[in-house]
Amino acid sequence: MEIFHVLYLNLFVFFTMFTAAVFGAADPYSEALLSLKSELVDDFNSLDDWFVPPGENPSGKVFACFWSGVKCNKNNTIVVGLNLSMKKLSGVLSGKQLSVFNDLVDFNISHNSFSGQLPVQIFNLTNLRSLDISRNNFSGHFPGGIPSLVNLVVLDAFSNSFSGPLRAEISQLEFLKVLNLAGSYFSGPIPSQFGSFKRLEFIHLAGNLLNGEIPPELGMLKTVTHMEIGYNFYQGKIPWQLGSMSEVQYLDIAGANLSGSIPKELSNLTKLESLFLFRNQLTGLIPWEFSRVTTLKSLDLSDNRLSGPIPESFSDLKNLRLLSLMYNEMSGTVPESLAQLPSLEILFIWNNFFSGSLPENLGRNSKLRWVDVSTNNFNGSIPPYICSGGVLFKLILFSNNFTGNLSQSLSNCPSLVRLRLEDNSFSGEIPLKFSHLSDINYIDLSRNKITGGIPPDISQASNLQYFNVSNNPKLGGTIPPQIWSLQNLQNFSASSCNITGSLPPFKSCKSISVIELHMNSLSGTIPETVSNCEELEVIDLANNKLFGSIPEKMAKLPILGVIDLSHNNLSGQIPAKFGNSSSLTVLNVSFNDISGSIPSAKALKMMASSAFAGNPKLCGAPLRPCPGSVAIFGSKSKGKLVLVLLLCAGVVIFVAAALLGIFFFRRGSKGQWKMVSFLGLPQFTANDILRSFNSTESTEGSESQAAVCKAVLPTGITVSVKKIEWGGNRLNVMSEFITRMGNARHKNLIRLLGFCYNKHQAYLLYDYLPNGNLAEKIRMKRDWAAKYNIVLGIARGLCFLHHDCFPAIPHGDLKSSNVVFDENMEPHLAEFGFKHLIQLAHGSVPAKVARRESGTGEFNNGIKEELHADVYGFGEIIFEVLTNGRLTSAGSSLKNKQSDGLVREICNENEVGSISSFQEEIKLVLDVAILCTRSIPSDRPSMEEALKLLSGLKPQRK
Repeated sequence: MEIFHVLYLNLFVFFTMFTAAVFGAADPYSEALLSLKSELVDDFNSLDDWFVPPGENPSGKVFACFWSGVKCNKNNTIVVGLNLSMKKLSGVLSGKQLSVFNDLVDFNISHNSFSGQLPVQIFNLTNLRSLDISRNNFSGHFPGGIPSLVNLVVLDAFSNSFSGPLRAEISQLEFLKVLNLAGSYFSGPIPSQFGSFKRLEFIHLAGNLLNGEIPPELGMLKTVTHMEIGYNFYQGKIPWQLGSMSEVQYLDIAGANLSGSIPKELSNLTKLESLFLFRNQLTGLIPWEFSRVTTLKSLDLSDNRLSGPIPESFSDLKNLRLLSLMYNEMSGTVPESLAQLPSLEILFIWNNFFSGSLPENLGRNSKLRWVDVSTNNFNGSIPPYICSGGVLFKLILFSNNFTGNLSQSLSNCPSLVRLRLEDNSFSGEIPLKFSHLSDINYIDLSRNKITGGIPPDISQASNLQYFNVSNNPKLGGTIPPQIWSLQNLQNFSASSCNITGSLPPFKSCKSISVIELHMNSLSGTIPETVSNCEELEVIDLANNKLFGSIPEKMAKLPILGVIDLSHNNLSGQIPAKFGNSSSLTVLNVSFNDISGSIPSAKALKMMASSAFAGNPKLCGAPLRPCPGSVAIFGSKSKGKLVLVLLLCAGVVIFVAAALLGIFFFRRGSKGQWKMVSFLGLPQFTANDILRSFNSTESTEGSESQAAVCKAVLPTGITVSVKKIEWGGNRLNVMSEFITRMGNARHKNLIRLLGFCYNKHQAYLLYDYLPNGNLAEKIRMKRDWAAKYNIVLGIARGLCFLHHDCFPAIPHGDLKSSNVVFDENMEPHLAEFGFKHLIQLAHGSVPAKVARRESGTGEFNNGIKEELHADVYGFGEIIFEVLTNGRLTSAGSSLKNKQSDGLVREICNENEVGSISSFQEEIKLVLDVAILCTRSIPSDRPSMEEALKLLSGLKPQRK
C-alpha cells in the first residue's frame, strides 16, 4: 500500500506541474475559461475543444478565440462575446473568472441547467449590452448591483427559479429595451419605478407570484410595444392609465385575478394588435369604444364575468382574426355586422346566454376556421355560408335550440375535422357527403330530431374516429354494412334511433372500442365475427330484438369490460369462458331466454342478481341455486338410499376429523398453512409460498402489522406481500372478507392474487407494480391529459368498489401514497379494504360483514360514513394532482369563492392556452373536487355521480 501511496503522490505532482506549465503558456482569457470549464458539469462534452496546446504562444493571440461559443475582436486579441446557449451544461457558477472579461459585450448561457445563486460578479462586466440567462434554474433573490451594467440593452432571465421582490433598481438601466423576468417565483408588487424606463420596448413579467395592484405608472411607458404581465395574483382593477402606452401592440394581462370593468381608455391604444384579458374576474360591458382600435387582430376576453351584448361597433374591426368571449355572462344577439368582418377566422362565444339566430352571412365574407357557439340559447338554422371560405375545420354548435334541416353547405366543406351539433332540435336527413369529408374524425349529431337513417357512404370517411347519432328517435334505417371497415373508427353510438335490420358482420374492426346500439329494433343474431374486434371495451345491444346464442368467441376479447345484452330474445347458455376474463366488469343478460347455470367464476358471482334477472331457466349464484343432483340416481327410493349412505359417511368423516382435531390441539399445533388462489395466480401450495419468503425484500417497516415486502414465487412471478395477524376465533370472518377483496377485479384496482393462512395469521399476495405511487411522483411534470387520466382512473376504481361490489367495499385509506402505477402509468388503488380488515382482526367491528340493510337496499350508517370519507379523500387527491402536490388537505380550507382563482392558477401550471379545449375539463374536475370535499358528508356526491360528472355527463348549465 505504501508503494501505491508514493506513486499517487508522484502522479499528482506531475499533473500539477503540467497544468501549471500549460496555463502559464496560455493567455488570461483562456486560463479564465478553462477555470470556468472546471466548475461546469459537461456530460455531453460540449466544450471538448476548450484546451490549450502545449508550447509557446509567439503570436500573442488568444487561444480561446478558436473555441466554440467564444467570440473575439477582429485581431483575436480580446474576447467580446461568450455564447454557451444550449450546451447541456449544469453546475453552480462562482463568477470568480469574470473579472478578466472587461470588454465582454454579449453573455449568453441560456437553455442550460445552471443552478444556485446568480453570481454578482456578472455586474462588473460594465460593457455588457446583452445578458441572457434564460431557461436555467438559478434560484434565490435576484442580486443587487445591476445598475453597474450601464450599457445593457437586453436582460433576459426568463424561466428560472428566482424568488423575492423585483429589483426596482433595474429601472436605472437607461438603455434597456428588453426586460424579461417571467416564469420564476418573484413576489410582491411590480415596482412603480418600472414606469420610468425611457427606451424599453419589451417587458415580460408573467408567470410569477406578483401581487398588489398594477402600478398606474406603467402607463408612462411610451416606447413599449410588447407587455406581458399576466398569470400573477394582483388585486384591484386594470389601471386606466395603461391607455397611455401609445406604442403598445401586444398587451397580455390574462390570468391575473383582476376585477372591475375594462377601462374604456384602452381604446386609445391605436396601434394595439393583440389584447388578452382572459381568466380574470372582470365585470360590466365590453366598451363600445374598442371599435376605435382598428389595428386589433386578436381579442380574448374569455373566462370573466362580462355581461351585455357584443357591441355593434365591432363592425369597424376589419383586421380582427380572433374573437374569444367564451365563459362569460353575455347575452343578446350576435350582430349581423360581425359577419362583415373580412379577416375573422376564429369565433369563440360558447358558454354564455346569447340568443336569437346566428348572422345569415356568417362565413360569407371571411375564411372562418373555427366556430364554437355551444351552450347558449341560439335558435334558427346553421348559416348557409358558414363554410364558404373553404377552411372551416371545427364547427361546434351543441346545447342550443337550433332547428331546421342541417345546412347543405356542410356537404361541401371538405376541410371539416370536427362537427358537434348534439343537443339541439335539428331535423331532416343527414346531408353529409362523406366521400367529400376525407379529414373528418369526430361527428356528434345526438339528441336531435334527425330522420332518414345513417348515410350508407359513411364508410368513405376514412379518418372517422367518433360517430354519435344517439337519441334521434325517428332516425330509422339500418346500420350501413361497411361501417366496421373504417380503419380508425373507435366509437359508434346510435342508441334510441329506431334502427332496424341486423348487425353487419364484423369483418374488419381492429380499432373500434365502443359500440352503443341499445333501444333500437335490431333483429337477427350477434355475429360470431365480433371476436375480430380486439380493441372492443364496451358493447351495448340492450333493448333490441336479437335472438340466438351469445357468441362463445366474444369471451376471448382481451379488454372487453362492459357487455349489455339485456331485454332481447337471446337463448342458450352463458359462455363459460366469460368466467376467465380478467377485464370483464359488467355482464348484463337480464330479460332474455338464457338457460342453464351461470358459470361458477367468481367474477360473475360478484355481479348483481339484476344482471341475470328475467331468465326463468337460468340458475346459479347470484340467482337461486340450480336443482340438486339427487335426480341422477333414478327413483325417489334410490335417491333416499343414497342420501342415507352419504349421511352415514358424513358422520364417520366428522368423527375422524374431530379425533384428529383433538390430537393436534393436545400437541399445541397452530394449524397447518393453507393457500387460496384467485384469478391470475398459479396454483401454488402454501409451502411454495412460505419458502419464497426466505428471499423477501422489505419495502416498509417489517415491524408493522401491515408490513409490505416483495417476494419472488417459484415460477419467477414477483408479488407484494402483506402480513396480517388476528386473535380469537376470527378466521372465518377474516377469510370471508379477504375473499371479497380478491374477487374485486377492476383495471384500476391492484389485484389481490391470493392468500396463504393458518389459524392466526395470513400473507396477502398482490400484483407487484414497480412504477411507484402518486405521492412519490406528484411533482412530476405531466400534461393535462395525463393528469385527467389519473383522476379518471382513480374515480373508476373507487366507483367499482362502492357501486359494483355487493356489498360495497369502502377503501378506508384513500390517499396519494395508495395510488400505484403499472408499466403504462395507469393508476391502481392499493390498500383497498385493508383498514376494515385490520378492524376485523382486532375485533373493533362486529364479525358480521357489513351489508346493505335488508328490505331497503340502503347502506347501514357505518358503511355510509366510510363511503363518504372515501369521496372526501378522492376530492383531496384531485387537488393534489391538479396542483402538482402544492395543495394538500385543501378541502377543509378551500371556499367556493376561491375556485375561480384556483382554476386560473391550474390552467397556468398546466400551460393551457386561451383557446384550449382543456379549459372546460379543468373547470369540471375542480368543481368535482369541491363537491367531494363538502363539510357535510351527506352533501357530497356518490362516486357514481362523481364519475358521471368527470366523464362529461354533467347536467345542463341553464
